[in-house]
Amino acid sequence: MVLKAAVIGVGMMGRNHARVYAQMESSRLVAAADPDAGALEPIARTYKVHVYTDYVQMLAQEKPDLVTVSVPTRLHHDVAITVMKRGVHVFLEKPIAAHVEEGQEIVDCARDEGIKLAVGHIERFNPAVLALKEHLDAGQLGRIFQIHARRVGPFPSRVKDVGVVIDLATHELNLLEYLTGSRVESVYAETEHRIHAEHEDLLTAILKFVDGTIGILDVNWLTPTKIRELSLIGEKGMFSVNYLTQDLDFYENEYRNGNWEGLAIMGVSEGRKIRHNIKRKEPLLAELESFVQAIEHDTVPLIGGEEALRAVLLAERLLESGERHEVVRV
Repeated sequence: MVLKAAVIGVGMMGRNHARVYAQMESSRLVAAADPDAGALEPIARTYKVHVYTDYVQMLAQEKPDLVTVSVPTRLHHDVAITVMKRGVHVFLEKPIAAHVEEGQEIVDCARDEGIKLAVGHIERFNPAVLALKEHLDAGQLGRIFQIHARRVGPFPSRVKDVGVVIDLATHELNLLEYLTGSRVESVYAETEHRIHAEHEDLLTAILKFVDGTIGILDVNWLTPTKIRELSLIGEKGMFSVNYLTQDLDFYENEYRNGNWEGLAIMGVSEGRKIRHNIKRKEPLLAELESFVQAIEHDTVPLIGGEEALRAVLLAERLLESGERHEVVRV
């Protein structure tokens, strides 16, 4: 069965969704909608599909099976609920909403309407992250001591309604709980408006997990090059992930074989560097394939509304901590 797919919002991410739907065997791109008629022209020309400046009209005319909603965050609530109330499955770009209350209403609507709702936490489909999770579950790192996530780069002109905490840190908040298998119990954050007046453009935060792991977040729109990196330090060494290149490296602790008496006296020692072989794949393609499969087989999407809502809750606690300059319990 080939599902009819449409896209609402054809900014950078929306254009990519249109491209992927058009190339997938299990979906057929039938339409796109955006208030900007000029932005729709290349979509219509490239994919030979109908385009609309009114997404409600598109839903009525095209009757798609599934829709990607890739609009500004402040519009997620109204657009997603409008689509779901018409019986259409929704892939909603991250974050699920700007506030927990709106996100909860989206989750409730999906449940009440019997709709598949997936949220675009794309790094969960990054092959390097998936391989890392397998190695962690197999015990290659042992107990995790610390996770340091760095997501920095220039300001994206597409974002006008939220700051770095909601737009970027929600990636890491979801990922860190997934990788550790533990929940964040408290946060301390410093947020700053260095260049941008309306929203914070810098976040430095410390997370304390229930299992004792310490997380460090370094997130900003002030760095003149895009960096997406993650490192995990544990008993047996350190994993290093580059999201952009999909590289996964492991740096061994020379005392990994259990000489803990010597470790206590001398500390860790540098061992081999192991580069894991990763079969690379575009994360967005893997993400949308997973969404379509959830619809076809009537299964729960990998990243659904509840998990996405948790990331927004944690982001709100970071913002609260940044305003109060004190530790906030989750």
